[in-house]
This record gives sequence, structure tokens and C-alpha cells, in this order.
Amino acid sequence: MNRILLTAILMMIAAGVYAQDVSKSTGVRRRVTDENTASNAKANGVTQRMQLRYEDMPVDDSELQWMRVIYRKLDLTKEKNATLYYPEEVTDGNENLFRIIMGRMAANQLSAYEYLDGKEIFTDEYKVKPADVFDRFHIPYTDAKGSTERNPKYVIEEADVPSTEVLSYYIIERWEFDKRDNRVRTKVEAVCPVLHRAGDFGGEDVRYPMFWVKYDDLRPYLATTSVFTSDDNNLATSTYDDYFRMGLYDGEIYKTRNLRNKSLMELHPDEESLAHAQDSIQRRLDTFEDKLWVPSPEEIAKNDSTTVAAESKSVKKTSSMRSKRGNAYKSKSKAKPAKVKKSKSPKSSSGSVTRSVRNRK
Repeated sequence: MNRILLTAILMMIAAGVYAQDVSKSTGVRRRVTDENTASNAKANGVTQRMQLRYEDMPVDDSELQWMRVIYRKLDLTKEKNATLYYPEEVTDGNENLFRIIMGRMAANQLSAYEYLDGKEIFTDEYKVKPADVFDRFHIPYTDAKGSTERNPKYVIEEADVPSTEVLSYYIIERWEFDKRDNRVRTKVEAVCPVLHRAGDFGGEDVRYPMFWVKYDDLRPYLATTSVFTSDDNNLATSTYDDYFRMGLYDGEIYKTRNLRNKSLMELHPDEESLAHAQDSIQRRLDTFEDKLWVPSPEEIAKNDSTTVAAESKSVKKTSSMRSKRGNAYKSKSKAKPAKVKKSKSPKSSSGSVTRSVRNRK
């Protein structure tokens, strides 16, 4: 009996070693599912399949050669950002970005984090409860069917969602150069809706940043929502995820991550200096990848020919201007002075008598 049991154990060990060797030889890697990840996915209402479909492979900082964090403000009154605002109301099942966020939060499928001025921390300690957000911004709600204390769910009527008051967004961009594939990538890390409401004494609207939402948590819902990105095509051929990942928005830089944790307005109080700093940062971001590579001989020849053409054009323009000035000077010097007509003295008539005036004694 003991021999049979020992033989069975040895056969099981051999089978396990053989299976491990086969998996190594074929190069097949099985994804190990973490219990915490699975439970979090179930709690957020996002299936594991959805997470795997839209999950980016994590990149360690040791694999990066350069990285920069940019904060932008998206003004929804601009044409390029209108995709995030319209439709104002739910039309044919289409919702704008804020309605998607609020709907997922009310269903307890999306986590929101406290907005801290100049400090973003995406940990469980700084998570905000949906009910607290609704109460803070005076959004009416009711408990949904099946809501429990551990898994609260809420219902917000469509007319009570203040989507028309969300007129801007703050986003956090991450620009990074990955030396594994030698390219610069740009990704959105977080989104913050900003509520615009009139002040107590009128005047300009007061801006209330509501909360931060991690883009990776929001992405599965954005990737399944079709949107219009241009008035020239009336078919919704893109998704919200395409819109963000392709950088179709128009955002003004208001901050970059720095040691002093100050915004650009604090570093550049003057309006002209602020605009110059924003343009300089954007130019460096756009041209960073171009400065990494040595140009090919064809590019060098093309640049040289372009430079020569520009220089010859400049020389021709200068010479033509000089010739015009010389011709103008010559024509001016050759011009004859105008004749001055002498005024004729009136002739005295023959019948007139001229009297001399003498001093009489």
C-alpha cells in the first residue's frame, strides 16, 4: 500500500515538472489572477475581461529615460472640446462625459478622489463617497434598489445632473520616453470636472473643481461610447477613449510638476510672461523626440537645399530692394528743376499821364 502511494506521488511530481518544461519550451505565460484585483474589479462593476482588454502594461520608471507631468485646462466653449459637452441632454442613448462619470459613480462602479489644490493622491485614504459629493454640490439623489451599506447605489434623475454647469475640465498628462521601444508616449492620467456657478453677489462664475477620477478606471466606459469629433462627418466613428488618446482636445497648460509645487500663474504673474512660458513648454514637448535622433543624409541634404533656397530668396529680395532704391535715386537726380515764371509788370498806357510828386515849399 505504501509503495502504491509513493509511486502515485512520484508520478504527480514528474507530471508537474513535465508540464512546467512544456510551458517554458512553448513560451506560454499564464496570467496569475490576484484575488485583491479580482475583488476590486467586481466591486467597481468592471469585469476582469474588460480590465484586461483596456489595461495598459505597467511601465517601471527604470525603463524610462525621460518623463514630464503636465496639467491642462480644457475649456468646453472651444470648438475642439465641444465633444465633451454635447449632447447636453441624453439623446438617442448618447451621453456627454460628465453624465457618464456621474452615472458610474451613482452605481458605485467608479471611484472618485478628493481634489486637493496642488496635490493629487490616488489612495484609498483620499477616496470620496458619492453621497458626500452629491451633498456638497447640491445634486438631488435617492437610494437605488438593492443598495446596501457596504455597496451603496444611488439614482439621479436626468434633469438633476448639472451637466450644463460643467464648462471645463482639468486633466493630468504624462509625457514619457520609453527606451524599450524608443518613442515618446502621451497618456491622460486623471480627469477632474469643474463646475461653474454664479457667485452670491453675481459677477463672474465661480469655479468649483469637484473631484479626480483616474483615467484607467474610467477608460472601459469611454471606450464603449461613440462620439462625434467633427462637424464634417455626422457619423460617430470615434470613442471618448480615441478622443483622449489621440490628443484631439485643446488644453491650456496651467501647471507642470515642479519641486516648489507652484502653478505657472504663480511663477509668471505677468500675462505676457505666462503666455511665453506656456508656448515654450509646448514647443519643447512637441520637439523633444525630434532632437533625439541624428538626421539621415537625405534629411541633411533636404535641409541644406531648403536653407540655400531661403538664402538665395533673401539675397534676391535684398538686391531687388537696392535696385529699386537706386532707380528711385537716379530718377530723382535726373529730374529737371521746374521753370519759374516771371511775373510781368503791367504796361502803362500811352494816354495816361504820370505825375511826379515833389516837395513843395
